[in-house]
Amino acid sequence: MENRTRDLKRILSVLAAALLMALDIRIFVDAGNLFPGGATGLSVLLQRVFAKYLGLQIPYALINIIVNAFPVYVGFRFIGKKFTGLSLLMIAVNSVLVDVLPEHPLTSDPLLIAVFGGILMGTSIAICLRADATSGGTDFFSIYWSKKTGADAFNYVFAFNVVLLGVAGYLFGWTAALYSIVYQFCSTQMIHLLYRDYQQQTLFIVTEHPEEVCQEIFRLCTHGATIFRGEGSHDHTEKDLVYSVVSGQEAKKVIHAIHQIDPAAFINSMRTTEIQGKFYQKPKD
Repeated sequence: MENRTRDLKRILSVLAAALLMALDIRIFVDAGNLFPGGATGLSVLLQRVFAKYLGLQIPYALINIIVNAFPVYVGFRFIGKKFTGLSLLMIAVNSVLVDVLPEHPLTSDPLLIAVFGGILMGTSIAICLRADATSGGTDFFSIYWSKKTGADAFNYVFAFNVVLLGVAGYLFGWTAALYSIVYQFCSTQMIHLLYRDYQQQTLFIVTEHPEEVCQEIFRLCTHGATIFRGEGSHDHTEKDLVYSVVSGQEAKKVIHAIHQIDPAAFINSMRTTEIQGKFYQKPKD
């Protein structure tokens, strides 16, 4: 029963994310002639190329589903079937809604379109990711790369988007391409703000209860920890330092739990950009 309720919540979250993304494309992206990042941006670019240079009005749904075909295969093959199935639902519903919903610009100011469009896009992607699904395209490759190497695939995604915007700028004008950079920046910031599972935090914890702290970290995150013995520089008393790396999403609850064990614990939390070696990540279903 609990699993069914969770699955229903995930489906509803994915449908909400699909609607928000479709509204963003119809209200902001099309109004400002912007180009989102990833597979969505590639689909928009191809649709506009067909329309402008070949005189063909190809449905967005057809292009987006074809563009996402190989990433979906990667998801089924290497990430998880239920995860990929929900992602496929996101791609299909979003694609159809983009073709069905009417274009309805709220403003003609290109900066407002770029900023608020990016915020809405980032919010829709974050909702989808928090439901353990993805909006498709480069997200599949990012998750696969993160699982395989423990490193952030941001640089590769960024390079793809640079090429995408370069082509878009050459074909459709540099003004829209430059405003698209603002749009993508706002979108990325919203994702980083709302979704932190694929960010890692390094915790350095000075505590009088190192064993209990290590047990709590393992209970909450299935991550181990290392205990260092040290000496305080001021009073020269023996200190215990616990070192561990957890996901960004888990860091807050871990810090709260540590303070429940040892209210006097000193905790230094730092963002980690890359990990080499084994790092447990909850597998996608």
